[in-house]
Amino acid sequence: MAIKAYKPTTPGRRGMTSQDFDAITTRKPLKSLVTIRKQNSGRNNAGRITTRHRGGGARRFYRIMNFRLAPGTTATVEHIEYDPGRSAHIARIKDSNDVYHYILATQGMKQGQTISVGDEAPIENGNRLALKNIPVGSVIHGIELQPGKGAQMVRSAGASAQLMAKEDGYAQIRMPSGEVRIVNVDCMASMGVVGNVQHQNIKIGKAGRNRRKGIRPTVRGVVMNAADHPHGGGDGGRHNMGRAPVTPWGQKTLGFKTRRRKSTNKLIVRSRHAAKRK
Repeated sequence: MAIKAYKPTTPGRRGMTSQDFDAITTRKPLKSLVTIRKQNSGRNNAGRITTRHRGGGARRFYRIMNFRLAPGTTATVEHIEYDPGRSAHIARIKDSNDVYHYILATQGMKQGQTISVGDEAPIENGNRLALKNIPVGSVIHGIELQPGKGAQMVRSAGASAQLMAKEDGYAQIRMPSGEVRIVNVDCMASMGVVGNVQHQNIKIGKAGRNRRKGIRPTVRGVVMNAADHPHGGGDGGRHNMGRAPVTPWGQKTLGFKTRRRKSTNKLIVRSRHAAKRK
């Protein structure tokens, strides 16, 4: 995949880039594998805003993904498709029972390629195996956290993890963030790198493009009134915050730890924060 640039015919076009869709083989999704997904605009079931700056956006269907193909499945890639709900491209596959599925498309996946799942699957791009059957040093994605639960880790465009070691029924995996964590060797993972690797290099170019994605404008706290934000208020125009950065409700940010899942700390061999310091 390459990046498509535009001629600067307008200020919004200047510097704007997008993906060129060379890898996409069809424009229409399979009707039986899409469903309506209601836009909640960042609100919970009580109508309260839990995620700010969401709303509007272009209407889109949700593609029903299969993150836990049954062992023994053999399927053929029929199309590589665009998914508006995720950064990665998806692949439409048809198994031996003529049933269609959507899976994450790996880098280099082509039409007509055969995908295998199970202990006997060869070590090839796109195949899915248990971690105990994958050689140490392999690049993987779509990793399960619990056997049979389906892929939960490393699913975004261009992402990949590396299998570092296997010992005492657990595998050490280096995540894209640099974190090293252990996972049960019976968990499944897919071979290769998630496709659409140039996604991170796309430049939005203009505010309207973000609005079509359902992202509303964000106002800085320092330009608000003191009644609206702890950073706001003050005379004389521009000013410093005068305190450590906080949220509109006074919660510290920028380095303040909010992790509460202490029960999984034993599964983390090396923190991603320690990796960044080096």
